[in-house]
Amino acid sequence: MSVATASSSVQTEVAGHFDVLIVGAGISGIDAAYYLQKDCPEKSFAVLESQGSFGGTWEFHKYPGIRSDSDLYTFGYKWKPWVDAPIASAPEILRYLDEALDEQDLKKHIQYKRKVKNASWDSKAQQWTVSVENLDSGELQTFSCGFLWMCQGYYKFDGGYVPDWPGKEKFKGDLIHPMEWKEDYDYADKEVIVIGSGATAATIVPAMAPTAKHVTVLQRSPTYFSPGRNKNELADTLRDLDIPEEWTHEIVRQQILKEGGAIADLAFAQPEMLKEQLIGVVREHLGDDYDVETHFTPSYEPWRQRLAFVPDGDLFKGITSGAASMCTDHIESFNENGILLKSGKQLDADIIISATGFNLCVLGGIDFSVDGKPVDFSKTTTYRGCMFSDVPNMAWVFGYFRASWTLRADLISELMCRMFNHMKGKDSAVVTPTLRDMDKNMASLPWIDPDNFNPGYLQRGMHAMPKQGDQEPWIFTQDYQLEKKEFPAANLDDGSLIYS
Repeated sequence: MSVATASSSVQTEVAGHFDVLIVGAGISGIDAAYYLQKDCPEKSFAVLESQGSFGGTWEFHKYPGIRSDSDLYTFGYKWKPWVDAPIASAPEILRYLDEALDEQDLKKHIQYKRKVKNASWDSKAQQWTVSVENLDSGELQTFSCGFLWMCQGYYKFDGGYVPDWPGKEKFKGDLIHPMEWKEDYDYADKEVIVIGSGATAATIVPAMAPTAKHVTVLQRSPTYFSPGRNKNELADTLRDLDIPEEWTHEIVRQQILKEGGAIADLAFAQPEMLKEQLIGVVREHLGDDYDVETHFTPSYEPWRQRLAFVPDGDLFKGITSGAASMCTDHIESFNENGILLKSGKQLDADIIISATGFNLCVLGGIDFSVDGKPVDFSKTTTYRGCMFSDVPNMAWVFGYFRASWTLRADLISELMCRMFNHMKGKDSAVVTPTLRDMDKNMASLPWIDPDNFNPGYLQRGMHAMPKQGDQEPWIFTQDYQLEKKEFPAANLDDGSLIYS
């Protein structure tokens, strides 16, 4: 049925009601759908995805060499074994997700080209009403649901972060952000500057270097890199022994988690030791004559920003071959031919790639309201980093920075399904995180402690993020080893969740 709105010729279609509406068909949304179907089979659900296919970031980004910066034994699902090299390309990840959807018969639940515009909660009706734009037809659709599960990611898809560099409009070549990359873009025999030295740059540079005339990485300050072989010897050994893939996946997953936890512990207990180890490995790849001090010795301690893995040292191979080079300096201004640096050096280019990060997006930039009042998430307090004070029947998947995103998606999915079944036992339709009397005077702290983790995109958007407290269950620890114990044991009747 379609009805015309009073103030517009745009048609609004009543699209249906579901027990649970999942927003986003990327890694998190597929995970949520799997657990919901497995643990709460009586619940109806749909998955709304704004793109034309599943995969989220892996479907959206098209820049050269796009790959995971986490191993697929932990970035992949614990319920579907990964059988290839630990670091995977976007096409390989999409094939994996395609298999997962087919094996679990989940594709029938996904509706594509559906962009959520706003969502309003009605306490009397005990449901969310969600306004959705059909991007193919331009029509508006109205969905309703008992529970809203936000799995749309955490950054804006409509453009990355590009600093306002002086004179950038003067540059006669192409200035491109990786989020805007076209698959057929030709950079052969071009002089390329990549601004930034994070995970995106570490991916783009080795992919472009063999074809471009030369690639220069321009960074204000160095980043930590962790080069290593793109294989897992334990996985290979287990496969040689014909161990079932499900067992191999779980054993290797636990091995990687243990090693990753040890590195994170060392980063806080003995940061200088870890710093020396990381820089030492880079020096082994580049040689004693290379100026590692200038280009690969960060001023911050390890793991305060994401540690970029370099599979098979491909970034360093590009440098040692002469196809790529590092430049550590500050931008004075852009000009017709390229970039003038603070040092007075001129870098000429045909193409400049702004690998300068993205813009944080809180819950998809959707307008939320509860009983007619707009929700300002910066005024809410997070319940275990996945629900928000005084916002009924809604969860948000926000993963880990120092471990794979999917690990937390798993924990949240299991927690939500346990909560749904707990509500069923209590004959409750609504759950609302609510500060108890004992919580009213606790400290209100940033979503992420900037002394703990401080990438630029997070600092730029922290003012819009929810707050956390200093006592359970209002703490967002970003600690997988802690949360994998706390989430399954979480007391759902401790008074912080109000059921009705």
